[in-house]
Amino acid sequence: MTDTSFADSCTDPVALDLWYPVGAIVELTPDHVYETRLLEEDVSYAVGDDGSIHAWRSVPTIPAGSSFRAGGEIDELTVRNEFGYIWTSYGSPSDEFFPLDEFHEPDRHNVWAGSIGVHTSAPRAVENFLDMGHFPYVHSGYLGIEPHTEVKDYDVELTPDGREIVATRCEFFQPMGALNALGGMLMEYVYRVPHPYCAILYKSSPIDESRSDAIAIFGQPIDEENTRAHMLLSLLDEENEDRLIKRFQLLIFGQDKPILENQHPKRLPLGPRTETPIRSDKTSITYRRWLSDMGLRYCVIPSSR
Repeated sequence: MTDTSFADSCTDPVALDLWYPVGAIVELTPDHVYETRLLEEDVSYAVGDDGSIHAWRSVPTIPAGSSFRAGGEIDELTVRNEFGYIWTSYGSPSDEFFPLDEFHEPDRHNVWAGSIGVHTSAPRAVENFLDMGHFPYVHSGYLGIEPHTEVKDYDVELTPDGREIVATRCEFFQPMGALNALGGMLMEYVYRVPHPYCAILYKSSPIDESRSDAIAIFGQPIDEENTRAHMLLSLLDEENEDRLIKRFQLLIFGQDKPILENQHPKRLPLGPRTETPIRSDKTSITYRRWLSDMGLRYCVIPSSR
């Protein structure tokens, strides 16, 4: 059982036992200390000059920007390298980690597209990521355009082990759904939610109709109402440089950011009648029920039922 005394603010055992991303390894200078916040605590992390990864509760004797080898004892946290990010946890996380097979395919262009702070809860950010209905209005000219506003019926289900949500048969017309798209096309989507604060979408590749590009959002809850959204793209794109792909993704997220930050309440309500659902919200409804059933309380407003 997780010892909730490790974290002064978050006492939710479900949240404490999760893995969380804190930084993209390719963006880190070896042997230097970086600092962030996770579940309302200061956390430091670093890559050693030997390639090893580390994370610990921040201590004053090793300030951010100093050498990882600086003096002072550290309370090391468990860590792992997944998809080019340092992941850590305060509790006793599962040894099993959700897969992202595309990341390991040799012809993929993997791009770490930034870590963006947003004043909303991590589940709000995930739910927005799953919502196709806002494409023509928030991302007009890119992910949608009027009058193509209909969200066609699609399927949502849990995997047999209950560990993931999967939405299939999702389709939406997009005038510029990817940087290497030559024009508008009907994009096919598959959504996965393998973690309470993370989601992955697969969308039609403009250059190979038999395969899909993968785009992931990995949420790092700073606290219950603030999140760092880490973006990863695994694309079939040999034409465009990282900086162009990253700029395109940041443009899309920048359109979402003010919408997210103006949603109230900041924490995601899990009550079945708190916010009125419509047909296109099937994934959101399933997501909220899934969070409620797992007993998550951090970053959400639990159902009173």
